Amino acid sequence: METVIENYTTYFFVLLFTATILLWYLRKHYQASKVTISKIETAKKLGFHEPVSLHPVVDLNRCIGSGACITACPEQDIIGIVDGQAHVINASRCVGHGACFHACPLNAITLCIGTEKRGVDLPHVSQEYESNIPGLYIAGELGGMGLIKNAIEQGKQAVNFFTKKMDKRVKTDHDLIIVGAGPAGIAASLTAFKNNLNFLTLEQDTLGGTVYNFPRAKLIMTSPVELPMHGKIKMKETSKPELLELWRSILKENNITVNENEKVESIERKQNYFEVKSSKGTYTSKGVVIAIGRRGSPRKLGVPGEGKEKVAYRLLEPEMILDKKILVVGGGDSAIEAALMLCHEGGNKVTLSYRGENFSRIKPRNQENITEAASQNKVEIIFNSNVKEIFEDKVILTINNSDQILELENDLVYVLAGGLLPTDFLQKTGINITKKFGEAILKHED
Repeated sequence: METVIENYTTYFFVLLFTATILLWYLRKHYQASKVTISKIETAKKLGFHEPVSLHPVVDLNRCIGSGACITACPEQDIIGIVDGQAHVINASRCVGHGACFHACPLNAITLCIGTEKRGVDLPHVSQEYESNIPGLYIAGELGGMGLIKNAIEQGKQAVNFFTKKMDKRVKTDHDLIIVGAGPAGIAASLTAFKNNLNFLTLEQDTLGGTVYNFPRAKLIMTSPVELPMHGKIKMKETSKPELLELWRSILKENNITVNENEKVESIERKQNYFEVKSSKGTYTSKGVVIAIGRRGSPRKLGVPGEGKEKVAYRLLEPEMILDKKILVVGGGDSAIEAALMLCHEGGNKVTLSYRGENFSRIKPRNQENITEAASQNKVEIIFNSNVKEIFEDKVILTINNSDQILELENDLVYVLAGGLLPTDFLQKTGINITKKFGEAILKHED
């Protein structure tokens, strides 16, 4: 009898312990769901829930709520758990790392571009990064995948695919011409060197491409990546100068020259080769890799006075700018970071003008920093505003697209409102451009 009682007592405590653990587990998940739902509601109110570029889409029929996607994501609050499954919180803040895609144990995440309502223009490329024109490849941000790691991988793969298909019988000046010397273009150049190709790399500005145009002190978030002729690069945070110096040293070690300040004006497919005309000459090649990024040229305001010398479209040396009245125009990360750097330099008075009601496309850290700077009166933020006219000593803004105007004393204007897709150049080349409405760019094969 005593044995039976002891057994029942043991079972009772086991059941009690199990029930306690279960209740704790359910309570924890309930609280996590509650927090995530609150964040989603806040994101919708602020306009962060709607994606602006590449973003994750979760298949709830597969998701088991492992949380691997959340742990892998280098950003904050892009994905959260609701009722034991992953849900997107701040889609507009996703920068397309793809870490969530690779981390999911059940392949429940797809990376998509655009939405059902808002399309994104992209050039047509195959899985081998070849455009609709045979022998012409597109790598990096222009093809829809941003970030340094993605650009480097695509630059490598595009050249490897071209090398396999190259017709060595065709007589040309070069085997391959690479247009652009950003992350994708540098990786393509190193891969071409590794593959013993006769290649030429042309860059309309300076080595680094889009990275070169980042503000000088901006930290660039990356993850480990394999660079041809060098090996693995492990970077969590690095400054722009450090990254550019690394690339320059790798190119120098391998005696690779980039033709800087040489803009490609046209690319024409002949019978079995390409004719590439630049601002400095005409070349022929068996293939072409375009790695120029999505921002072919800076977006301009189109207002009177914009041609004045006081107006600039990139911030290169913020530490040299002192005691100035500065207007920064834009609402993205580049504009926010520029305003923050300028407001910390001696004596500057910085005003940030943005046409939207709030910042909907910036990283959480930038949101926190700009909010703090505004609360400390280091930066004045003027939402719902547009530049009407720029004078030598002042700037005129319109408020809420109305007759209400605001006049600001001003020494410098930085227009950091993004860039324009080089659509005319691509279409002139013959590349098909389509608008993607929520189409999968990266998905698992069943």
